[in-house]
Amino acid sequence: MSRDLIEKIDRLRRERNAVILAHNYQIGEVQDIADYVGDSLGLSQQASQTGADVIVFCGVLFMAETAAILSPDKTVLLPEKTAGCPLADMITAEELAKLKSKHPDALVVSYVNSPAEVKAMSDYCCTSGNAVELVASLPQDREILFVPDQHLGRHVMNVTGREMLLWPGYCPTHAKMDPDEIKEALSRHPNAVVMAHPECNDSVKELADELLSTGQMLQFVQKSSAQCFIVATENGLIHTLKKQNPEREFIAVSDRTICPNMKKITLEKVAWSLEDMQYVIEVNEEIRTRSIAALNRMLDVLPKK
Repeated sequence: MSRDLIEKIDRLRRERNAVILAHNYQIGEVQDIADYVGDSLGLSQQASQTGADVIVFCGVLFMAETAAILSPDKTVLLPEKTAGCPLADMITAEELAKLKSKHPDALVVSYVNSPAEVKAMSDYCCTSGNAVELVASLPQDREILFVPDQHLGRHVMNVTGREMLLWPGYCPTHAKMDPDEIKEALSRHPNAVVMAHPECNDSVKELADELLSTGQMLQFVQKSSAQCFIVATENGLIHTLKKQNPEREFIAVSDRTICPNMKKITLEKVAWSLEDMQYVIEVNEEIRTRSIAALNRMLDVLPKK
């Protein structure tokens, strides 16, 4: 069945001149058929540079919106229309407008895990990998409003020493992580390196040897001499870690650290998406233009690599 589905997907992707993107948290078989696997912004940037007419984004809504923002000339499809992000949904444009009205001179930094309308109202966007660098580069005399992830924001404050007003959003999947489970894993694997995502709460981050985005985790493992890693992020990343490093051992903190929205997309839904050209994700042109300005300001202040 899977082989027939994969052949169908390959045929349809050629016919549609499509590129398939899969976030690191997708199920393994969806990652395996993707043209590119990675984090949300990086995938959208890669897709924008291809000659594809269609982008199939195997992820959640804000990611497909970001692809539509960066590739207005391409058709962006989200294979499962109900694949949302609870963290992104914790901030709305209306709520941000109220916050800005109370702090009219503040700079707004929005995590890419936010709706397009919120990006459009922001001065800068950031990723979990560059948030520290971005905030450190901002004028010291300006107040900063950081939305929507309080845990990433607190990590940035701890590293940079900058005070920021944090929106009380959080990722439910990362919030499930229990420090006692990490301690238990360490008791079984005392030489393991603990890698944690900055979206984790403070009690988990305190146990981490490295605080890293998903992309940074992949890079870190390839450079590390360690043989065993405890991975404190959504468990989908372990598929790619094992694939890239078959000789290493990777331990999930818990079998509960699964994002249900990320797991909604299947091979069948990818095939149906290409076959029926569903579900098309579009972003209003005014919002798209303002959003891309916030993304470009982020890129402008970061060192070129």
